[in-house]
Amino acid sequence: MKRPDSDYREVGGSKLRKAAQYVRMSTDHQQYSTQNQADAIQQYADEHGYKIIKTYSDAGKSGLRIQGRAGLTQLIEDAQAGQCEFETVLVYDISRWGRFQDADEGAYYEYICKKSGISIVFCAEQFENDDSPMSTIVKGIKRSMAGEYSRELSEKVFAGQCRLIELGFRQGGPPGFGLRRMMIDEAGHHKGVLERGEQKSIQTDRVILVPGPEHEIAIVTQIFTDFVEKGASATQIATDLNNRGICTDLDRDWSSTAIRQLLTNEKYIGNNIWNRHSSKLGKHHTRNEPSNWIRSEGAFEAIVDANLFAAANAIIAARSKRLSDDEMLDGLRAALAAQGFLSGLVIDEDTALPSSSAYQSRFGNLLRAYKLVGFSPARDYRYIEINRRLRGVHSGIVDQIVAGIKALGGHILRDEKTDLLTINDEFTASLVIARCMETPAGSYRWNIRLETGHRPDITIAVRMDQANEVPLDYYLLPTLEMSLPRLRLAQTNGLSLDAYRFDTLDHLFAMAERDPIPEAA
Repeated sequence: MKRPDSDYREVGGSKLRKAAQYVRMSTDHQQYSTQNQADAIQQYADEHGYKIIKTYSDAGKSGLRIQGRAGLTQLIEDAQAGQCEFETVLVYDISRWGRFQDADEGAYYEYICKKSGISIVFCAEQFENDDSPMSTIVKGIKRSMAGEYSRELSEKVFAGQCRLIELGFRQGGPPGFGLRRMMIDEAGHHKGVLERGEQKSIQTDRVILVPGPEHEIAIVTQIFTDFVEKGASATQIATDLNNRGICTDLDRDWSSTAIRQLLTNEKYIGNNIWNRHSSKLGKHHTRNEPSNWIRSEGAFEAIVDANLFAAANAIIAARSKRLSDDEMLDGLRAALAAQGFLSGLVIDEDTALPSSSAYQSRFGNLLRAYKLVGFSPARDYRYIEINRRLRGVHSGIVDQIVAGIKALGGHILRDEKTDLLTINDEFTASLVIARCMETPAGSYRWNIRLETGHRPDITIAVRMDQANEVPLDYYLLPTLEMSLPRLRLAQTNGLSLDAYRFDTLDHLFAMAERDPIPEAA
Protein backbone atom coordinates (compact mmCIF):
# COMPACT_ATOMS: atom_id res chain seq x y z
CA MET A 1 0.00 0.00 0.00
CA LYS A 2 1.36 3.44 -0.94
CA ARG A 3 2.16 5.77 1.98
CA PRO A 4 -0.02 8.90 1.99
CA ASP A 5 1.65 12.20 1.10
CA SER A 6 0.68 13.64 4.48
CA ASP A 7 3.46 11.61 6.19
CA TYR A 8 0.86 9.89 8.37
CA ARG A 9 0.97 6.12 8.36
CA GLU A 10 -1.63 3.60 9.39
CA VAL A 11 -0.91 1.60 12.54
CA GLY A 12 -3.64 -0.60 13.90
CA GLY A 13 -6.26 1.40 12.03
CA SER A 14 -5.20 4.78 13.46
CA LYS A 15 -3.01 7.53 12.05
CA LEU A 16 0.14 8.79 13.73
CA ARG A 17 0.17 12.41 14.84
CA LYS A 18 3.02 14.59 13.64
CA ALA A 19 5.42 15.82 16.32
CA ALA A 20 8.80 17.47 16.70
CA GLN A 21 11.32 16.72 19.42
CA TYR A 22 13.54 19.09 21.37
CA VAL A 23 16.73 17.74 22.95
CA ARG A 24 19.38 19.55 24.95
CA MET A 25 22.62 18.36 26.50
CA SER A 26 24.62 20.25 29.09
CA THR A 27 27.82 18.97 30.67
CA ASP A 28 26.37 17.98 34.03
CA HIS A 29 24.96 14.48 33.38
CA GLN A 30 25.99 11.94 30.78
CA GLN A 31 22.59 10.22 30.90
CA TYR A 32 21.12 13.39 29.42
CA SER A 33 23.05 13.08 26.16
CA THR A 34 20.98 14.11 23.18
CA GLN A 35 21.05 10.59 21.75
CA ASN A 36 19.76 9.04 24.99
CA GLN A 37 17.01 11.66 25.11
CA ALA A 38 16.09 10.97 21.48
CA ASP A 39 15.88 7.22 22.20
CA ALA A 40 13.56 7.78 25.16
CA ILE A 41 11.44 10.23 23.20
CA GLN A 42 11.17 7.80 20.27
CA GLN A 43 9.96 5.07 22.61
CA TYR A 44 7.33 7.44 24.00
CA ALA A 45 6.30 8.43 20.47
CA ASP A 46 5.89 4.78 19.43
CA GLU A 47 3.74 4.07 22.47
CA HIS A 48 1.52 7.14 22.13
CA GLY A 49 0.99 7.38 18.40
CA TYR A 50 3.39 10.16 17.37
CA LYS A 51 5.59 10.39 14.29
CA ILE A 52 8.65 12.60 14.82
CA ILE A 53 9.19 14.69 11.69
CA LYS A 54 11.61 17.33 12.99
CA THR A 55 14.34 17.69 15.63
CA TYR A 56 15.46 20.84 17.41
CA SER A 57 18.74 20.32 19.25
CA ASP A 58 21.03 22.27 21.56
CA ALA A 59 24.09 20.11 22.17
CA GLY A 60 26.39 21.14 25.01
CA LYS A 61 24.26 24.18 25.96
CA SER A 62 23.41 25.39 29.43
CA GLY A 63 19.74 25.54 30.30
CA LEU A 64 20.09 28.69 32.40
CA ARG A 65 18.92 31.03 29.65
CA ILE A 66 17.77 30.99 26.06
CA GLN A 67 20.74 32.98 24.72
CA GLY A 68 23.05 30.69 22.76
CA ARG A 69 20.39 27.96 22.42
CA ALA A 70 19.80 28.07 18.68
CA GLY A 71 17.53 25.03 18.73
CA LEU A 72 14.99 26.37 21.24
CA THR A 73 15.19 29.82 19.66
CA GLN A 74 14.39 28.38 16.22
CA LEU A 75 11.52 26.33 17.65
CA ILE A 76 9.93 29.44 19.17
CA GLU A 77 10.45 31.48 16.02
CA ASP A 78 8.90 28.73 13.87
CA ALA A 79 5.92 28.56 16.22
CA GLN A 80 5.39 32.32 16.15
CA ALA A 81 5.68 32.40 12.36
CA GLY A 82 3.13 29.60 11.95
CA GLN A 83 5.65 27.51 10.01
CA CYS A 84 5.25 24.26 11.93
CA GLU A 85 3.86 21.12 10.31
CA PHE A 86 3.40 19.56 13.75
CA GLU A 87 1.14 20.30 16.69
CA THR A 88 3.21 18.71 19.48
CA VAL A 89 6.79 19.01 20.72
CA LEU A 90 8.18 16.06 22.70
CA VAL A 91 10.75 16.90 25.38
CA TYR A 92 12.43 14.38 27.68
CA ASP A 93 11.67 16.29 30.91
CA ILE A 94 11.25 19.79 32.28
CA SER A 95 14.97 20.24 33.02
CA ARG A 96 15.78 19.70 29.31
CA TRP A 97 13.37 22.52 28.43
CA GLY A 98 15.49 24.69 30.71
CA ARG A 99 16.89 25.36 34.16
CA PHE A 100 15.79 28.99 34.09
CA GLN A 101 16.42 30.83 37.33
CA ASP A 102 13.05 32.50 36.95
CA ALA A 103 10.55 29.65 36.65
CA ASP A 104 8.16 31.97 34.80
CA GLU A 105 10.65 32.23 31.91
CA GLY A 106 10.31 28.54 31.08
CA ALA A 107 6.54 28.88 31.36
CA TYR A 108 6.63 31.90 29.04
CA TYR A 109 8.37 30.02 26.22
CA GLU A 110 5.93 27.14 26.64
CA TYR A 111 3.03 29.61 26.49
CA ILE A 112 4.35 31.06 23.21
CA CYS A 113 4.14 27.59 21.68
CA LYS A 114 0.73 26.92 23.20
CA LYS A 115 -0.59 30.23 21.87
CA SER A 116 0.52 29.13 18.39
CA GLY A 117 -1.41 25.85 18.72
CA ILE A 118 1.59 23.70 19.68
CA SER A 119 1.53 21.64 22.87
CA ILE A 120 4.60 20.58 24.86
CA VAL A 121 4.75 16.99 26.17
CA PHE A 122 7.34 15.99 28.77
CA CYS A 123 7.89 12.30 28.11
CA ALA A 124 9.68 11.25 31.32
CA GLU A 125 7.51 13.20 33.77
CA GLN A 126 4.87 11.40 35.83
CA PHE A 127 2.09 13.88 35.05
CA GLU A 128 0.09 14.75 31.97
CA ASN A 129 0.74 18.29 30.72
CA ASP A 130 -2.97 18.88 30.24
CA ASP A 131 -3.38 22.29 31.96
CA SER A 132 -5.28 20.69 34.83
CA PRO A 133 -4.81 22.35 38.27
CA MET A 134 -2.70 19.42 39.49
CA SER A 135 -0.40 19.38 36.44
CA THR A 136 0.03 23.16 36.66
CA ILE A 137 1.07 22.91 40.32
CA VAL A 138 3.44 19.98 39.74
CA LYS A 139 4.95 21.63 36.66
CA GLY A 140 5.63 24.84 38.60
CA ILE A 141 7.38 22.87 41.35
CA LYS A 142 9.42 20.94 38.77
CA ARG A 143 10.50 24.17 37.07
CA SER A 144 11.62 25.59 40.41
CA MET A 145 13.47 22.36 41.21
CA ALA A 146 15.27 22.49 37.84
CA GLY A 147 16.44 26.05 38.56
CA GLU A 148 17.38 25.16 42.14
CA TYR A 149 19.52 22.28 40.91
CA SER A 150 21.66 24.73 38.94
CA ARG A 151 21.91 27.06 41.93
CA GLU A 152 23.08 24.22 44.18
CA LEU A 153 25.49 22.94 41.54
CA SER A 154 26.90 26.46 41.10
CA GLU A 155 27.56 26.71 44.83
CA LYS A 156 29.27 23.30 44.89
CA VAL A 157 31.44 24.15 41.87
CA PHE A 158 32.33 27.51 43.40
CA ALA A 159 33.33 25.84 46.69
CA GLY A 160 35.49 23.34 44.79
CA GLN A 161 37.21 26.08 42.81
CA CYS A 162 37.86 28.03 46.00
CA ARG A 163 39.49 24.96 47.50
CA LEU A 164 41.75 24.52 44.45
CA ILE A 165 42.78 28.20 44.64
CA GLU A 166 43.64 27.85 48.31
CA LEU A 167 45.79 24.83 47.41
CA GLY A 168 47.70 27.03 44.97
CA PHE A 169 46.34 25.77 41.65
CA ARG A 170 45.61 28.10 38.73
CA GLN A 171 41.98 28.33 37.54
CA GLY A 172 42.02 29.39 33.89
CA GLY A 173 43.18 32.51 32.08
CA PRO A 174 46.49 33.40 30.43
CA PRO A 175 49.53 33.32 32.74
CA GLY A 176 50.64 36.88 32.01
CA PHE A 177 53.85 38.37 30.67
CA GLY A 178 56.90 36.83 32.37
CA LEU A 179 55.01 33.76 33.62
CA ARG A 180 54.10 30.36 32.21
CA ARG A 181 51.50 27.67 32.99
CA MET A 182 53.02 24.43 34.24
CA MET A 183 50.96 21.23 34.24
CA ILE A 184 51.51 18.96 37.25
CA ASP A 185 50.18 15.51 38.16
CA GLU A 186 48.50 14.38 41.38
CA ALA A 187 51.89 13.99 43.10
CA GLY A 188 52.94 17.53 42.15
CA HIS A 189 55.48 16.45 39.52
CA HIS A 190 55.96 18.81 36.58
CA LYS A 191 54.64 17.40 33.30
CA GLY A 192 55.42 20.29 30.97
CA VAL A 193 54.60 23.89 30.10
CA LEU A 194 51.23 24.54 28.48
CA GLU A 195 51.57 26.77 25.45
CA ARG A 196 49.01 29.40 24.53
CA GLY A 197 45.69 27.76 23.68
CA GLU A 198 46.65 24.37 25.15
CA GLN A 199 44.65 22.77 27.97
CA LYS A 200 45.24 19.88 30.32
CA SER A 201 43.64 16.65 29.15
CA ILE A 202 43.60 14.59 32.37
CA GLN A 203 41.08 15.63 35.00
CA THR A 204 43.38 14.94 37.96
CA ASP A 205 46.17 17.12 36.53
CA ARG A 206 46.49 20.66 37.84
CA VAL A 207 48.10 23.89 36.63
CA ILE A 208 50.42 26.24 38.49
CA LEU A 209 52.34 29.36 37.45
CA VAL A 210 56.12 29.26 37.05
CA PRO A 211 58.67 31.90 35.99
CA GLY A 212 58.94 32.44 32.25
CA PRO A 213 62.02 33.22 30.13
CA GLU A 214 64.75 35.33 31.76
CA HIS A 215 64.37 38.18 29.27
CA GLU A 216 60.66 38.52 30.09
CA ILE A 217 61.34 38.49 33.83
CA ALA A 218 63.92 41.24 33.30
CA ILE A 219 61.32 43.36 31.46
CA VAL A 220 58.77 42.87 34.26
CA THR A 221 61.36 43.99 36.82
CA GLN A 222 62.22 47.00 34.67
CA ILE A 223 58.54 48.00 34.49
CA PHE A 224 58.27 48.02 38.28
CA THR A 225 61.61 49.81 38.67
CA ASP A 226 60.78 52.53 36.13
CA PHE A 227 57.41 53.11 37.76
CA VAL A 228 58.70 53.24 41.37
CA GLU A 229 62.23 54.64 41.15
CA LYS A 230 62.10 56.75 37.99
CA GLY A 231 58.55 58.00 38.40
CA ALA A 232 57.58 56.96 34.87
CA SER A 233 53.85 56.86 34.14
CA ALA A 234 52.09 53.76 32.83
CA THR A 235 51.67 55.50 29.46
CA GLN A 236 55.39 56.33 29.24
CA ILE A 237 56.36 52.74 30.07
CA ALA A 238 53.94 51.36 27.48
CA THR A 239 55.25 53.76 24.82
CA ASP A 240 58.85 52.77 25.56
CA LEU A 241 58.09 49.04 25.28
CA ASN A 242 56.20 49.54 22.01
CA ASN A 243 59.06 51.63 20.56
CA ARG A 244 61.44 48.78 21.40
CA GLY A 245 59.22 46.29 19.60
CA ILE A 246 58.31 44.37 22.75
CA CYS A 247 54.79 42.89 22.70
CA THR A 248 52.60 41.62 25.49
CA ASP A 249 52.13 37.92 26.19
CA LEU A 250 49.16 38.04 23.79
CA ASP A 251 51.34 39.53 21.01
CA ARG A 252 49.67 42.94 21.27
CA ASP A 253 50.97 46.45 21.80
CA TRP A 254 51.28 47.61 25.37
CA SER A 255 48.77 50.13 26.75
CA SER A 256 48.64 52.08 29.97
CA THR A 257 45.86 49.76 31.13
CA ALA A 258 48.01 46.67 30.49
CA ILE A 259 50.85 48.23 32.48
CA ARG A 260 48.58 49.06 35.43
CA GLN A 261 47.15 45.54 35.40
CA LEU A 262 50.69 44.11 35.54
CA LEU A 263 51.71 46.46 38.36
CA THR A 264 48.72 45.50 40.52
CA ASN A 265 48.53 41.73 39.90
CA GLU A 266 49.72 39.78 42.93
CA LYS A 267 50.66 36.73 40.88
CA TYR A 268 54.00 38.45 40.26
CA ILE A 269 54.82 38.10 43.97
CA GLY A 270 53.54 34.51 44.03
CA ASN A 271 49.99 35.03 45.31
CA ASN A 272 47.07 33.14 43.77
CA ILE A 273 44.04 35.45 43.57
CA TRP A 274 40.63 34.46 42.21
CA ASN A 275 37.04 35.73 42.13
CA ARG A 276 37.89 39.35 41.35
CA HIS A 277 35.06 39.14 38.83
CA SER A 278 32.23 36.64 38.66
CA SER A 279 29.36 35.67 36.39
CA LYS A 280 27.22 33.11 38.18
CA LEU A 281 24.22 31.35 36.67
CA GLY A 282 24.52 33.09 33.32
CA LYS A 283 24.25 36.61 34.74
CA HIS A 284 26.37 39.58 33.68
CA HIS A 285 29.94 39.91 34.91
CA THR A 286 30.27 41.77 38.19
CA ARG A 287 33.33 43.22 39.88
CA ASN A 288 33.61 41.83 43.41
CA GLU A 289 34.84 43.64 46.48
CA PRO A 290 38.38 42.65 47.64
CA SER A 291 36.83 41.09 50.76
CA ASN A 292 35.21 38.49 48.48
CA TRP A 293 38.41 37.58 46.64
CA ILE A 294 39.82 34.11 47.19
CA ARG A 295 43.56 34.17 47.82
CA SER A 296 46.47 31.88 48.53
CA GLU A 297 49.69 33.69 49.42
CA GLY A 298 53.02 32.25 48.35
CA ALA A 299 51.40 29.74 46.01
CA PHE A 300 53.88 30.35 43.17
CA GLU A 301 57.51 31.35 42.82
CA ALA A 302 57.68 35.16 42.84
CA ILE A 303 59.44 37.01 40.02
CA VAL A 304 59.11 40.50 41.57
CA ASP A 305 60.48 41.60 44.95
CA ALA A 306 57.66 42.00 47.46
CA ASN A 307 58.93 45.41 48.63
CA LEU A 308 59.10 46.71 45.06
CA PHE A 309 55.56 45.46 44.40
CA ALA A 310 54.30 47.09 47.60
CA ALA A 311 55.93 50.40 46.66
CA ALA A 312 54.31 50.38 43.21
CA ASN A 313 50.88 49.67 44.67
CA ALA A 314 51.33 52.36 47.33
CA ILE A 315 51.88 54.90 44.53
CA ILE A 316 48.77 53.66 42.69
CA ALA A 317 46.73 53.68 45.91
CA ALA A 318 47.84 57.24 46.67
CA ARG A 319 46.46 58.35 43.31
CA SER A 320 43.23 56.48 43.93
CA LYS A 321 42.71 57.44 47.58
CA ARG A 322 39.26 58.54 48.59
CA LEU A 323 39.06 62.20 47.66
CA SER A 324 36.02 64.40 47.97
CA ASP A 325 34.24 65.54 44.83
CA ASP A 326 35.67 69.05 45.32
CA GLU A 327 39.23 67.72 45.69
CA MET A 328 38.95 65.67 42.51
CA LEU A 329 37.54 68.63 40.61
CA ASP A 330 40.23 70.98 41.96
CA GLY A 331 42.87 68.60 40.60
CA LEU A 332 41.09 68.51 37.28
CA ARG A 333 41.02 72.33 37.15
CA ALA A 334 44.77 72.42 37.81
CA ALA A 335 45.38 69.94 34.97
CA LEU A 336 43.18 72.02 32.66
CA ALA A 337 45.13 75.19 33.53
CA ALA A 338 48.45 73.43 32.86
CA GLN A 339 47.49 71.61 29.64
CA GLY A 340 44.84 73.88 28.16
CA PHE A 341 42.50 70.92 27.53
CA LEU A 342 41.45 67.65 29.16
CA SER A 343 41.24 64.04 27.99
CA GLY A 344 41.38 60.58 29.49
CA LEU A 345 45.00 60.38 28.42
CA VAL A 346 45.89 63.69 30.10
CA ILE A 347 44.29 62.50 33.35
CA ASP A 348 46.02 59.11 33.32
CA GLU A 349 49.44 60.70 32.68
CA ASP A 350 49.07 63.21 35.54
CA THR A 351 50.55 61.49 38.60
CA ALA A 352 48.78 63.96 40.91
CA LEU A 353 45.31 62.86 39.75
CA PRO A 354 43.27 59.70 40.23
CA SER A 355 42.78 57.64 37.09
CA SER A 356 40.30 58.62 34.40
CA SER A 357 38.21 55.57 35.36
CA ALA A 358 37.93 56.99 38.89
CA TYR A 359 36.45 60.20 37.44
CA GLN A 360 34.07 58.14 35.30
CA SER A 361 32.93 56.15 38.34
CA ARG A 362 32.48 59.23 40.54
CA PHE A 363 30.78 61.59 38.06
CA GLY A 364 29.11 59.13 35.69
CA ASN A 365 31.38 59.90 32.73
CA LEU A 366 34.27 62.16 31.80
CA LEU A 367 32.16 64.67 29.93
CA ARG A 368 30.16 65.43 33.07
CA ALA A 369 33.37 65.95 35.02
CA TYR A 370 34.68 68.25 32.28
CA LYS A 371 31.49 70.30 32.42
CA LEU A 372 31.84 70.79 36.18
CA VAL A 373 35.29 72.42 35.72
CA GLY A 374 34.18 74.54 32.76
CA PHE A 375 35.74 72.55 29.92
CA SER A 376 33.77 71.73 26.77
CA PRO A 377 35.89 69.52 24.49
CA ALA A 378 35.43 69.58 20.75
CA ARG A 379 35.75 65.81 21.04
CA ASP A 380 36.50 63.24 23.70
CA TYR A 381 40.25 62.70 23.34
CA ARG A 382 39.96 59.43 25.22
CA TYR A 383 38.26 58.10 22.08
CA ILE A 384 41.71 58.05 20.41
CA GLU A 385 43.18 55.89 23.16
CA ILE A 386 40.20 53.52 23.09
CA ASN A 387 40.44 53.12 19.31
CA ARG A 388 44.14 52.34 19.55
CA ARG A 389 43.39 49.69 22.14
CA LEU A 390 40.56 48.23 20.04
CA ARG A 391 42.88 47.85 17.06
CA GLY A 392 45.01 45.61 19.25
CA VAL A 393 41.94 43.67 20.37
CA HIS A 394 40.92 43.16 16.73
CA SER A 395 44.31 41.74 15.81
CA GLY A 396 44.37 39.51 18.88
CA ILE A 397 40.93 38.01 18.21
CA VAL A 398 41.76 37.35 14.56
CA ASP A 399 44.89 35.51 15.74
CA GLN A 400 42.76 33.61 18.27
CA ILE A 401 40.30 32.54 15.56
CA VAL A 402 43.08 31.42 13.20
CA ALA A 403 44.83 29.42 15.94
CA GLY A 404 41.59 27.91 17.24
CA ILE A 405 40.38 26.68 13.86
CA LYS A 406 43.78 25.24 12.94
CA ALA A 407 43.94 23.46 16.31
CA LEU A 408 40.63 21.72 15.50
CA GLY A 409 41.85 20.50 12.14
CA GLY A 410 40.20 23.22 10.08
CA HIS A 411 41.75 25.22 7.26
CA ILE A 412 41.72 29.01 7.25
CA LEU A 413 43.03 31.69 4.90
CA ARG A 414 43.42 35.30 6.02
CA ASP A 415 43.49 38.16 3.53
CA GLU A 416 46.23 40.45 4.86
CA LYS A 417 44.66 43.53 3.26
CA THR A 418 41.02 43.06 4.26
CA ASP A 419 41.34 40.58 7.19
CA LEU A 420 38.59 38.54 5.47
CA LEU A 421 38.77 34.93 6.69
CA THR A 422 38.01 32.00 4.38
CA ILE A 423 37.27 28.93 6.49
CA ASN A 424 37.57 25.39 5.10
CA ASP A 425 36.92 26.85 1.63
CA GLU A 426 33.24 26.74 2.67
CA PHE A 427 32.36 30.16 4.10
CA THR A 428 33.91 33.55 4.74
CA ALA A 429 33.87 35.67 7.87
CA SER A 430 34.88 39.17 8.85
CA LEU A 431 35.47 40.57 12.32
CA VAL A 432 34.20 43.89 13.66
CA ILE A 433 34.80 45.34 17.12
CA ALA A 434 31.91 47.29 18.64
CA ARG A 435 32.97 49.79 21.30
CA CYS A 436 30.63 50.35 24.23
CA MET A 437 29.04 53.80 24.43
CA GLU A 438 26.98 55.26 27.25
CA THR A 439 23.85 57.23 26.43
CA PRO A 440 22.88 60.40 28.35
CA ALA A 441 20.30 58.28 30.17
CA GLY A 442 23.01 55.95 31.48
CA SER A 443 22.27 52.89 29.29
CA TYR A 444 24.78 51.25 26.95
CA ARG A 445 24.80 50.89 23.18
CA TRP A 446 27.01 49.24 20.56
CA ASN A 447 27.08 50.30 16.89
CA ILE A 448 27.96 47.54 14.44
CA ARG A 449 28.84 48.35 10.85
CA LEU A 450 28.43 45.26 8.69
CA GLU A 451 30.92 44.61 5.91
CA THR A 452 29.05 45.24 2.65
CA GLY A 453 31.95 45.48 0.22
CA HIS A 454 33.31 41.93 0.49
CA ARG A 455 29.99 40.35 1.54
CA PRO A 456 31.25 37.78 4.04
CA ASP A 457 28.91 34.92 4.87
CA ILE A 458 29.24 35.68 8.59
CA THR A 459 30.14 38.85 10.47
CA ILE A 460 31.72 38.17 13.86
CA ALA A 461 30.71 41.19 15.93
CA VAL A 462 32.56 41.56 19.23
CA ARG A 463 30.83 43.69 21.85
CA MET A 464 33.32 45.26 24.28
CA ASP A 465 32.65 45.70 27.98
CA GLN A 466 31.79 49.06 29.55
CA ALA A 467 35.48 50.00 29.93
CA ASN A 468 36.22 48.93 26.32
CA GLU A 469 39.02 46.72 27.60
CA VAL A 470 37.86 43.11 27.13
CA PRO A 471 35.21 41.38 24.97
CA LEU A 472 31.77 41.09 26.56
CA ASP A 473 30.26 38.63 24.09
CA TYR A 474 30.15 37.67 20.40
CA TYR A 475 27.47 37.88 17.72
CA LEU A 476 27.76 35.53 14.71
CA LEU A 477 25.59 37.41 12.22
CA PRO A 478 24.76 35.68 8.91
CA THR A 479 24.77 38.22 6.08
CA LEU A 480 21.70 36.72 4.45
CA GLU A 481 19.66 37.41 7.60
CA MET A 482 20.82 41.02 7.99
CA SER A 483 18.80 43.57 6.00
CA LEU A 484 20.57 46.72 7.24
CA PRO A 485 24.23 47.76 6.83
CA ARG A 486 24.35 49.05 10.43
CA LEU A 487 23.02 47.66 13.68
CA ARG A 488 22.60 49.47 16.98
CA LEU A 489 22.60 46.97 19.83
CA ALA A 490 21.29 47.51 23.34
CA GLN A 491 22.05 45.31 26.33
CA THR A 492 19.23 42.97 25.25
CA ASN A 493 17.88 42.89 21.69
CA GLY A 494 15.18 40.24 21.39
CA LEU A 495 15.32 36.82 19.78
CA SER A 496 15.83 38.12 16.25
CA LEU A 497 19.37 39.26 17.18
CA ASP A 498 20.23 37.66 20.51
CA ALA A 499 19.70 34.24 18.96
CA TYR A 500 23.09 34.86 17.33
CA ARG A 501 24.78 35.92 20.61
CA PHE A 502 27.39 33.69 22.27
CA ASP A 503 29.59 34.08 25.34
CA THR A 504 32.63 32.59 23.58
CA LEU A 505 33.86 31.73 20.08
CA ASP A 506 33.27 28.02 20.70
CA HIS A 507 30.24 27.94 18.36
CA LEU A 508 32.33 29.36 15.50
CA PHE A 509 35.04 26.77 16.19
CA ALA A 510 32.42 23.99 16.22
CA MET A 511 31.27 25.12 12.75
CA ALA A 512 34.82 24.78 11.45
CA GLU A 513 35.92 21.64 13.28
CA ARG A 514 37.04 18.73 11.14
CA ASP A 515 37.48 15.11 12.20
CA PRO A 516 40.62 13.46 10.85
CA ILE A 517 39.92 10.52 8.52
CA PRO A 518 42.51 7.75 8.66
CA GLU A 519 44.09 7.02 5.30
CA ALA A 520 43.07 3.70 3.77
CA ALA A 521 45.84 1.18 3.35
